[in-house]
Amino acid sequence: MQAMIELQNVTKVFGKTRAVDGLTMRIARGEIFGFLGPNGAGKTTTIKMLCGLLRPTAGQLFIGGADPLLGGPDVRRRIAYIPDTPFLYDRLTAAEFFEFTGRLYGTPPRRIEAAREQAFAHFDLTDAADVLIKDFSHGMRQRLIYATTFARDPEVYFVDEPFIGLDPRGIRLIKGLLRERARGGAAVFLTTHILALIEDLVDRVGILQRGRLIASGTLSELRGGSSKQRLEDVFLDLTEGNPCPSPPNQSVN
Repeated sequence: MQAMIELQNVTKVFGKTRAVDGLTMRIARGEIFGFLGPNGAGKTTTIKMLCGLLRPTAGQLFIGGADPLLGGPDVRRRIAYIPDTPFLYDRLTAAEFFEFTGRLYGTPPRRIEAAREQAFAHFDLTDAADVLIKDFSHGMRQRLIYATTFARDPEVYFVDEPFIGLDPRGIRLIKGLLRERARGGAAVFLTTHILALIEDLVDRVGILQRGRLIASGTLSELRGGSSKQRLEDVFLDLTEGNPCPSPPNQSVN
């Protein structure tokens, strides 16, 4: 399948620290990819480079064949980035923030209103449309950022800790929407420490430690053919058994 997200020997250095070290991966259209690793492994740095927010020290990155830094607004419009703590404008209402985001991406005003009504109904935000964001709980903030993101239908989703602050209903809703978008051809690239929640969601997993990819593949491949071993156990076995990983021999294909 065509690669929607591609990294070729990407390295990012901050001072004396190699946050990402020779990372090579390919994620296809229609794929949900779990990007896992301990705190400080380089996951968020990788996502920020893919979104064009950081420049790699070495190597190349591509979104749909285009460099996210050089491609400008055309590439960034194809991307959605949902961080674990998204920035929202507290003095706007939920409806105003939705309109602001829509205009930012060039959506016609009449389409914004129709999309907002549908998205707010879907994410149970209709009654909060005129409430200032400063009065939102963390869960409501998460639902608002998802509502604005899914309404514009990007081709690539980067999601950092997608389930923090969500109740069980919200978690099921987001998992269902991510599956739906992947079936429609979008690439989903997510990170989380709550491994039990993604076992039934991801198609493949890559495990990062100290900036290097130490394992990659389907869950079955990482389990070595065992269907009983939990992803959490696989992750701990690999990361605790590789305190100083050597450069990987294979890329994620």
